[in-house]
Amino acid sequence: MENYRFLKEEEIQILEQNACWAEDWSRVKVDEEFKPYNFHRVVFYGDIRLGKFEKQVEVTDGFMKHSGINDATLRNVWVGNDCLIEKVGNFINNYTIGDDCYISNISTMETLEGASYGAGSIISVLNEMGDGNVVLFRELNSQLAAFMVKYHEDKALMNILKQLIDDEVRVSAPERGTIGNNVKIINTKEITNTVVKGDCEISGAARLADCTIMSSKDASVYIGTGVICENSIICDGCSITNSVKMQDCFVGEACQITNGFTAEASLFFANSFMANGEACAAFCGPFSASHHKSSLLIGGQFSFYNAGSNTNFSNHAYKMGPLHYGTLERGTKTASGSYVLMPATIGAFSVCFGKLMHHPDTRNLPFSYLMAYGDDCYLIPGRNITTVGLYRDIKKWPKRDKRSKQSKKSIINFDWLSPFTVGEILEGRKILENLRQASGDNVSTYNFHEYVINASSLRKGLKYYDIALRIYMGAVLKRAVKEGFLGKPKTTVGMGRWLDLSGLLLPESEEKRLANDIVEGNIDNIQQVLSRFDEINEHYSDYRWAWSYQLILDYYQLEELDDTAIEHIRQDYIKARRAWIAEIRKDADKEFAMGDVEEDVYENFIQQLDHEVDYEN
Repeated sequence: MENYRFLKEEEIQILEQNACWAEDWSRVKVDEEFKPYNFHRVVFYGDIRLGKFEKQVEVTDGFMKHSGINDATLRNVWVGNDCLIEKVGNFINNYTIGDDCYISNISTMETLEGASYGAGSIISVLNEMGDGNVVLFRELNSQLAAFMVKYHEDKALMNILKQLIDDEVRVSAPERGTIGNNVKIINTKEITNTVVKGDCEISGAARLADCTIMSSKDASVYIGTGVICENSIICDGCSITNSVKMQDCFVGEACQITNGFTAEASLFFANSFMANGEACAAFCGPFSASHHKSSLLIGGQFSFYNAGSNTNFSNHAYKMGPLHYGTLERGTKTASGSYVLMPATIGAFSVCFGKLMHHPDTRNLPFSYLMAYGDDCYLIPGRNITTVGLYRDIKKWPKRDKRSKQSKKSIINFDWLSPFTVGEILEGRKILENLRQASGDNVSTYNFHEYVINASSLRKGLKYYDIALRIYMGAVLKRAVKEGFLGKPKTTVGMGRWLDLSGLLLPESEEKRLANDIVEGNIDNIQQVLSRFDEINEHYSDYRWAWSYQLILDYYQLEELDDTAIEHIRQDYIKARRAWIAEIRKDADKEFAMGDVEEDVYENFIQQLDHEVDYEN
């Protein structure tokens, strides 16, 4: 759209014969190959740029119409090549439209002064009445958002981060609203101050205002009937349909939001699914899901999470059945040791949940069940390690990542056993051993804070934790041999505590180093912050080995890793895996015996377990 010429006199005559009119024909410039024949009842105001209109446009499957402009009023509009624009009820004002677009039966599309396109605004998540803690912009990912939430009280750090993002927003903001190439917009009422990237389809939306829609050819976005979206950013591969109402939100890659869901000041990251319910000030990390009308996600941080309705949390302990396996999220992944709450009654759930929140250090008993009977809350440590549900989670989450290779801004580490979770397992094992040492072996129950742990549950918990430890150490050792860094680690980074930053597993030291570099001025722009997250993720194997090497030496009481020790650890790994699979098989047998699972589903699952021996070496 660079080389334009003035209209020829004969071209103006043809346009006027087709009931077209211009405020000033000299301000209408066209492509060198422009032909005026496919323009009817078009009114031009201000500066107009028109491409060439030679191709047919497919308006629906098998229905082709010639490109051109019919029944429209345009003011200060640039239109690319081979577009079809028709039936514009009001006008298109201050917009740049790309090539091969189809725009039909819309009311208004315009850019007004001061448009932000959804970028640069600050929202408050986790605290709906608090100060803003997350800045919305196009390149936001779950790591940066979680980082901002975590450090929002560090004013020096946050002021610098906000300035870096403001600089990015200012440099990347278009002069006016743009529509990318190959965009389809039909039956839509209003689009104001909105950037729509290429290969997006908008069909029947009610209102899009101050938004950026980051669509692309390999990860297109679909906006459907009745959608109202204001001051928000929607990333590649998303689907927003069926009367969704959204304000001040960020929607990450490959998310689906549908069926009347309403959201305000909330974040939804990779592969999240939201339907029917409501979110306010919610941080929904990767693979968050809510299906029920009675679900209100408010002021919470979720990830790998399935929100149940207010009366059926127990449904989400399904394993081989059709329902997704889920847990009550407490800031870590389902496969990373969240609690499964299976209350007998809602009243008992309230009591149990209140105690859980009163003693947040109970997260040091990961992969546990929390169950309520009357006024008593029972903790079953480590039980979730050996369930069909966990096994399914380990397998299913990577397969459900629907993002394209080119649109993976948020980092997701799918390791169910990692320095982060295994560190929690070590703490959990220490707690159980201390409880047993303090009360002895000849008791029926142990008390941990306000929870009851049956003696049999404590013994099994120690057993399950040990199985997980030996599986982890053997698996890491196998990877170290394969990847060629067996031996003393070349770095000390990773030897301390680990964290989960909304999908990125990292040493705490690296997170603190990033925070210090920002405050000390060692980072010049927000892209360097995002690149640091990528860099940390790229060194995950090195950092994991630094942490795991010392764990192996301590666990096996070794001075160094020799061939004998490696073979011993490998045999322990095989035995632990087989014990783990045997426990999962028993869990599957139990569920099948209850009559909850079809026989073919059960048989297929057992066959899958039988193939686990293929992964031992």
